[in-house]
Amino acid sequence: MRFSVIWLGLLISFYLSNVSDTIADTVDPYSKLSTLSITPLRLTLNSEPATLNTVHPDPAEISPVPSPSRTRWIIGGISLATAAYGFTSWWDKSSSQFQVRHENWFEADSPNGGADKLGHSYSTYVATRLMTQSFLWAGHTQPQAIKLAGLTSGLIMLGVEVMDGFTQKYGFSPEDALMNLTGIGLGVLFDSYPQLDETFDIRLKYWTSDDAKRLNDYDPIADYSGQTYVLATKTSGIPGLREIPWIRYLEFDVGYGTRGYQPTDGTENQPKYRNLYYGISLNFSLLFDDWIFKSPSKEHSRTQSVISNTLEYVQFPAGTLWFEHHL
Repeated sequence: MRFSVIWLGLLISFYLSNVSDTIADTVDPYSKLSTLSITPLRLTLNSEPATLNTVHPDPAEISPVPSPSRTRWIIGGISLATAAYGFTSWWDKSSSQFQVRHENWFEADSPNGGADKLGHSYSTYVATRLMTQSFLWAGHTQPQAIKLAGLTSGLIMLGVEVMDGFTQKYGFSPEDALMNLTGIGLGVLFDSYPQLDETFDIRLKYWTSDDAKRLNDYDPIADYSGQTYVLATKTSGIPGLREIPWIRYLEFDVGYGTRGYQPTDGTENQPKYRNLYYGISLNFSLLFDDWIFKSPSKEHSRTQSVISNTLEYVQFPAGTLWFEHHL
């Protein structure tokens, strides 16, 4: 799997997305006079003393002013981190000939049973959403931040796949490129339509696999046997269910994961499985909000925001009742 560098971007974006609670804390609405609209002075002459009337703009109605330096730092930092990691880890043995390599999708005889494809989609989804928060931190409006995040993610990952095409080891994978675009599209969609974000979560559940322990290969990114990708439907986002006590804390899950593909000892003796999971789980993010933080307002503390953001993308390892079906 070659999407590990995205996690560098995730760490940068995750940090930036939690630096400030609101854009208002970082951008002074009066810092640019060009954004102000001031009604001209009106002089009133009558029997009463003359008065001067002026209208002051409402700070809430003033558009935030993007910070060019922060925007450049976000785009440049993630791009440079990607390039540096790629040239030291992937592209050190490049070729002058561009080659395309098809890896198939979710077939049993595909290299990783499709887990790596979901890994590409999930990683670019999370990266796009966290970059949206980072561009909001840089002072952009919501639509601007979403567009910048989608374009930045798309161009960086296209560059990665093209560079892979000039290596003998990887080659350009159309399947990887398509799954990257799928993840970016989902990220843009969820940020554009808040109702989707309130109802669904796309998460990764990871637990170190027995194969990794047996082979002493503790690499969570390459440990496909320990990964399960989950689509959670939250009852807290469904009208009619979110008003029912305790029911609102439930989630309906469907997931996919492979076992026995990676890590491997290379003997081809270990059995391979492609598993479909379905069942229910607890919405720990909402449980923490209601029972631990007990915050009456919508403004979360830094700790609460970090925990909430993490649980939106990572499946809590407990509180699940899942059934397994071998494909």
